[in-house]
Amino acid sequence: MVAQLTLAEVEAIARAAHAGQTDKAGRPYAEHLQAVADGVRARGGTAEQIAAAWLHDAVEEDALSEEWLEGAALAQQTKDVVRALTKRSGEEPQAYARRILATPGARLVKEADLAHNADPARLATLDDEATRQRLTRKYTAMRRYLGLPGENGE
Repeated sequence: MVAQLTLAEVEAIARAAHAGQTDKAGRPYAEHLQAVADGVRARGGTAEQIAAAWLHDAVEEDALSEEWLEGAALAQQTKDVVRALTKRSGEEPQAYARRILATPGARLVKEADLAHNADPARLATLDDEATRQRLTRKYTAMRRYLGLPGENGE
């Protein structure tokens, strides 16, 4: 049996894979990954979910391949959550939400992802008001599809 990657190793892999990438506000992408991992930890997530938080955008953003994920020394739940959170080209948001809800552990990771993405302070750094409004609507809709309370606990 091959030993699984530690959380520190997963973090290092994710940081290296996303090196040079930035978010919509021009910040290093690893800051988002750190925030999501911290959010999962704060919500009582397991080590498998924290590992998935570090890797949640890796395949979608072409930082790591599906083949890498398949062969990685990770728990099956971590791989399943990463796959569930990887948006597919042309996929409807409702279908994406159904896949997340059908995958044990994925909803909590997506909740942490949405919390960081929808953080008003983070959105305020975007230059374009239309983009801020579009993203706010998108994140609010996804929270609704996943049965998550609104940002204000509604």
